[in-house]
Amino acid sequence: MRDSRDELVFGLGLSSAVRTAAAMLEQAGRADRDGLDMVSVSDHPYYADRLDAYATLGVLLGRTRRVSAFANVSSLPVRPAPLLARTVSSLSELSQGRVVLGLGAGGLWDEAARMGVERLTPGQAVRAFEEAFQVVRALSGGGGPVTFEGEFYQVRGLEPAAAPAPPIWTGSNGPRSLAVTGRRADGWIPGHAADWLSERYRWSRPIIDEAAAAVGRDPSEIRTIYNLPGRITDRPLAATRDAEGRWIGGSPAQWAEELTGAVLEHGAAGFTYFGDEPDAWAREVVPAVREAVAAARSAASG
Repeated sequence: MRDSRDELVFGLGLSSAVRTAAAMLEQAGRADRDGLDMVSVSDHPYYADRLDAYATLGVLLGRTRRVSAFANVSSLPVRPAPLLARTVSSLSELSQGRVVLGLGAGGLWDEAARMGVERLTPGQAVRAFEEAFQVVRALSGGGGPVTFEGEFYQVRGLEPAAAPAPPIWTGSNGPRSLAVTGRRADGWIPGHAADWLSERYRWSRPIIDEAAAAVGRDPSEIRTIYNLPGRITDRPLAATRDAEGRWIGGSPAQWAEELTGAVLEHGAAGFTYFGDEPDAWAREVVPAVREAVAAARSAASG
């Protein structure tokens, strides 16, 4: 997936429930035809009523021609980094690069432990998370054999895949994992569907920026892509946010105004919609935001 800093990305979050598989595949096809940039599924392999994320991504990419796909986000404890590197490089080769690697340090440890995964302390999980970036990137993009001797991952003399590493977006929440995002990641998806006006965003993003600057990175290199629930209504709503300030939705015009402001005033780089009106999202909201942002940037550049 191209990862230009100036290129907005618009996606659709798909259900990974086994019972909705047929509808999910149809939704992905419409998203592809309607010009969305990406589709995503959650990654919960410990639940029998959920489709495996990476099996699903393979099918989605095989049935589409334009959209990128990613696990939002991969559960690293149950997907060891060397194997995850091979999986995403294979998907990249098969899809001509239409892959993003969503990466998480792990949250549902009780569920992961039921699959035989060794439970890590929070500090260990963050250190393993940072090592995973190093392993995935070392095993991508060609070159000579890779040996990596880490605390959690050991790779000895493995040939890297020819495909370059995909953009890596994280779902970091805590201060230590946010700092890893600043040092290592290409993008950040704020947790708990936090948006650009939320308290979570206000205290989280500075941690990312400070960690990036500390290692000589431009903080703007780490793009913010929001998971965004909410209703798309036929008529405007009197209030588009609830009493706690959380976005609840509105008409397509209200969505377009809100998201355009998020891009121009708060630096948002993309949005993944989770809601019951995917057609209105793709055919009304997204084109309006793209047009408004392009017009504003054109006017600003003279």
